Amino acid sequence: MPERPYILLSVATSIDGFIDDASGEPLALSNAADFDRVDEVRAGCDAILVGAGTVRADDPRLLVRSATRRAERVRRGLGETPLKVTLTSGGDLDPSARFFTLGDVEKIVYAAAPCADRARKSLSEVATVVDAGDPLDLPGVLADLSARGVRRLMVEGGGAVHTLFLTSGLVDELHLVVAPFFVGDPSAPRFVGEGAFPYGPASPMRLAEARQIGDVVLLRYLPRGEPEEGGVP
Repeated sequence: MPERPYILLSVATSIDGFIDDASGEPLALSNAADFDRVDEVRAGCDAILVGAGTVRADDPRLLVRSATRRAERVRRGLGETPLKVTLTSGGDLDPSARFFTLGDVEKIVYAAAPCADRARKSLSEVATVVDAGDPLDLPGVLADLSARGVRRLMVEGGGAVHTLFLTSGLVDELHLVVAPFFVGDPSAPRFVGEGAFPYGPASPMRLAEARQIGDVVLLRYLPRGEPEEGGVP
């Protein structure tokens, strides 16, 4: 495996494992205190990655919101907010999305080879578009990010991206926030899809932390046997 960043996967779900409902409106799965925690985690990362589906469906800003945290990043010689990264297999991204227009920071689009030229034509003025192979080469993407100075990568979804990273065994830390309700709609998106996960019953992840944050709970998992950053197993 080429050198790659430390990968922190962050997700909020309902009790029954959904990351949204089917209403077409964003579903609040967290609270103000947890949003602030996520903002702190973002501020400590070099890049934030989401899938193209999340860019289209949620139009996320992916910025550090706290002025204090932005100022601290600048004091450390960093940009106010981490790099923004997305993966696409079709190249269908709107250059006016907030992913591209907000934040004075580089935006990187890793496009599967068949759609790379299309993505360059539509996005070259707002992002760096990288041909990521066919099929999309995730280890290659991570090696490229590492070469760009990304040492800590936060992966925020959606379900296809979560599934890709987890089934590839490329997650060093999982932050799972559970909201106190059920969605119960089989047409709504889930945290992950089908796949061969290396963290099955024979090799479960290790619970490193359980923290109540108002009515939600944060469960922080590490792959079995993997040490805490800077620590021991």
